[in-house]
Amino acid sequence: QVQLVESGGGLVQAGDSLRLSCAASGRTFVPYAMGWFRQAPGKEREFVATISWSGNTFHSDSVKDRSTISRDNAKNTVYLQMNSLKPEDTAVYYCAAARGNNYYTRAPLYNYWGQGTQVTVSS
Repeated sequence: QVQLVESGGGLVQAGDSLRLSCAASGRTFVPYAMGWFRQAPGKEREFVATISWSGNTFHSDSVKDRSTISRDNAKNTVYLQMNSLKPEDTAVYYCAAARGNNYYTRAPLYNYWGQGTQVTVSS
């Protein structure tokens, strides 16, 4: 079993930055992709960003100019740096892990999920 624990969320003002982290532990496997998803109140979970084991990345259109996903395989940790935050970025952010060499944008392809971290952006 793989455990994923997110951290770094909080209450910030519009225009601020946050760096989310997600640490994997337990029976981790290689290679695996990591992804970030988010869910706002009353909305479906949506894809934010993903990174392959080798470091290839893909970001959603809603964040690609403001966010960067990265990973440290030695630490089994993935990061999401978010800049110029907007109130519409308010959501619970989840990290997820998926077996495979590529990166993945679809939630059903992910095998493990964290509990989420709340990000609230005030205007």
